[in-house]
Order: sequence, then C-alpha cells, then structure tokens
Amino acid sequence: MSQQRSIAAYSAAARLERLPISGYHRVIFIIIAGAFFFDSIDLGMMTFVLGSIKQEFGLSTAQAGLLASASFLGMAAGAALSGLLADRFGRKPVFQVSMIIWGVASYLCSTAASAQELIFYRVLLGLGMGMEFPIAQTILSEFTPTRQRGRYIALMDGFWPLGFITAGLIAYYLLSVADWRTVFVVLAIPAAFLLVVRRYVPESPRWLEHAGRHDEAERVLSDIEARVSKSLGVRTLPEPVEIHAAAPEKRGALGLLFSAQYRSRTIMVWGLWFFALLGFYGLTTWLGALLQQAGFAVTKSVMYTVLISLGGIPGFLCAAWLVEKWGRKPTCIAALLGGALAVYAYGQTAILAGSETPLIVSGLIMQFFLFGMWAVLYAYTPELYSTGARATGSGFASAVGRVGSLLGPYLVGVVLPNWGQGGVFTVGAGCFFVAALLVYVLGVETRGISLEELSARQPEPSARAVSVPRTR
Repeated sequence: MSQQRSIAAYSAAARLERLPISGYHRVIFIIIAGAFFFDSIDLGMMTFVLGSIKQEFGLSTAQAGLLASASFLGMAAGAALSGLLADRFGRKPVFQVSMIIWGVASYLCSTAASAQELIFYRVLLGLGMGMEFPIAQTILSEFTPTRQRGRYIALMDGFWPLGFITAGLIAYYLLSVADWRTVFVVLAIPAAFLLVVRRYVPESPRWLEHAGRHDEAERVLSDIEARVSKSLGVRTLPEPVEIHAAAPEKRGALGLLFSAQYRSRTIMVWGLWFFALLGFYGLTTWLGALLQQAGFAVTKSVMYTVLISLGGIPGFLCAAWLVEKWGRKPTCIAALLGGALAVYAYGQTAILAGSETPLIVSGLIMQFFLFGMWAVLYAYTPELYSTGARATGSGFASAVGRVGSLLGPYLVGVVLPNWGQGGVFTVGAGCFFVAALLVYVLGVETRGISLEELSARQPEPSARAVSVPRTR
C-alpha cells in the first residue's frame, strides 16, 4: 500500500513517461489511427469524384474549385472549435462527436439534389473532419512516451496516404458500376467505429490532472499501468522520475498561443500549415480532373492518381524514422524543399508531356515528399504547446491550414484557365518553399524532450538553431 501511495504522488506525465511501449500503447495507436484512416478516405475522395460531379451539375472550373473547397471551410471551423472544446471538456467526448458529424454528413452528400446543396453538406462533413484530426494527434501525443512520440504520431499520419489510396480504389470500382452518390453512402458506414473509440480509448490523464479531476486521473492511470504490466508480462514497472513542468497557466488556452512563451512558435506553425496545405490541397484535389483534362479517361485518371499515391507509403515511413533520427525541424524542411522541387518537375514535364512513364515516376517522387511532410506536421504541432493549450494550439494551426485548403482548390480553378497546368504546379511549389523558409527561421527542435519540459522552456534566443540539447 505504501508503494501505491508513493506512485500516486507522482504526476500523470511522470507515470506515463516511464512506461515501456507495450501492446496497450499499440492498441490505442491502432484505434486512433483507424479513426484517422476513415476520415482520410472521406477527405481524399473529392480528388476522385470531382470530375464526375462537375460533369453531372455542369460546373465551370471555378465553380468546381468552390465545391472542392467547401469541406475545407467546415474543417477550418471544426479544427478551431474542437481545440477549444477539447481543452475545456476533454479529448474523448469531442473526438466522438466529430465522428458522428462526419458520418451523418457523408450520407447526406449522397442525397444532394443540386451543387448548392452538396456544398452545404460538404461544409458539414468538413466540420466533423476538422474536429477529428487535431484531437487525434493530441490524444496520441499525450499517451505516448517521449522516446517514441514523434514516430507514433508520424506513423498515424501514414494512415492518410493509405486512406487516400483506399478512396481511389473505392472510387475506381464503384464508379465503374455506380455513381458518385453511392460512393458517399459507402463512406458513411465507418462512422460506426465510434463504438470502438467509446469502449477502448480513455480520457487523457494529462488533461484530467490539468483540469483538477485528480481522482479520475488516478483511476485511468492505474488502469493503464495494469494493462501495460499485463501486456508486458511483468509485475513491476520502472520507477517514475518527476518531470519539471511549467507553472499552471493563469490565462485561457487561446490567450496562451500569443504569450511570450509561444508567440514565435504560433507564427511559425500557422504559416507552416497555411502554405503547406494551400499547396497540397490545391494540387491533389485537382489531380484527377487535371489528368482528365490532359486526355486521360475518368477511370484511368483515378488509377494513375492512386498509383502515384503509393509513393506516400515509403514517404511517411521514412519521415517517421527521421523525426527521431534527425529531429522534427530538419526533417520538415527537407520534406518541404523536396516536395517543392518534385511538384515543379511534375507540372512542368510529366503532365504536359502526356507520357505515362514520366507521369508515374515523377508523381511517385512528388507524393513521397508530400506525405512525408504530412507525417512531420502531425508529429511536430502538438509538441509545441502545454497541456492546457495543446488541443487549442493544434486545432488553430489546423484551422489556419484549412483556410489554405479552402483557398487552394479555388485558386487552382482560377489559375488554370489563365496560366495552364504548368502555372498551377509552379504556384504549388512556391507554397512549399515559403513553408520551409518559415520553419528554418522560426522553428524549434522538440526531439527527445518531454511535453512538460518543452512547455517550461523559455523562448529560444536563436530560433534558427536546427536542434536543441536533449534533456534527460
């Protein structure tokens, strides 16, 4: 009993950080990544059905771009709202509500009788997706020990290219026998995964402790420790080592984002998300339609888009390894600069040439860097803020990024008739270059440092340092 009392005297962070990675951690990872995967299918599907919807409703390129951007408007609102709600009411309830919203909205998309109605349902769908993404990365970052945190979150983001590829395969087979409405009906089914989340994912002990709900935090921590012990087949776990943390914040979560402690981080991560997503979604949402415009059939353009997305699998795996080997900052810069060069090459040579081999090879290289970029974004962002502002910081960064996502497809719809496909990919490359520059100038390194130690650090005297010493 005395040992139990001594363990209970440690903070949630100390008790979670000392746990070895176990089957329990992997189960939590699979569940969170699974929900992320299903959302990613919905998000990526517009790339494959936009051409069919454009044809059915007789939309211009600008109107089609507006439709493609609709879900990102909802995502911007959802991301900002979910962060505030999750820091106020907890991670788990907000995560569950997000899944209900996107499941219902996906079905409603299949019933749209006009482009205007479909736009409304896509905004609602985006609201649910926007709520889910930042909460997923926040939950995983708060459950996973520092030594594996970046790798696991980067691997979670790897379910995004898998979701994108799955979306393409669903579209490829369903569009050959049915229409785009059937696709959205099928995409509503995975919302039932909510039941798995509700049963097996606990509330974050870090958040419970921060919210003053110490008894609940103790119950959750004791259950986690028991499950880890059982999974590892051991009776005793390593002794906790208390972690130096910042004093409790007196201001609200939103106010913290622009405090002296976090101001430069917020400017950096908002700019990073905005330009990265402006370039990414401006291009990927239109890939299928651009290939159709270049003379490829609908099903063939879908299959080519799926095929080049396979490059994202080694991309996110490589990034998941490098974020712990190199660090978050250099890996992020390398992915963005590599993406900029690959995007420019793809647009200037492959699509314009109309030849299949350079189209596929350059597309694989492009997706390697772009999906690697995504993996770093999700690993890096929640590490920049303290527990009281982590979900809000992640949510608002995502929200700013969704503004870029909103503008990207519409911008392509405007640029394409005037500058052609080469101009579209040049603009995309420029976005990734600007994002890389922001990370180089203002980014900080977070590798090997606990979330509490990161929040306790004073603003860095030299923001250009690529790495900081590890604190043990």
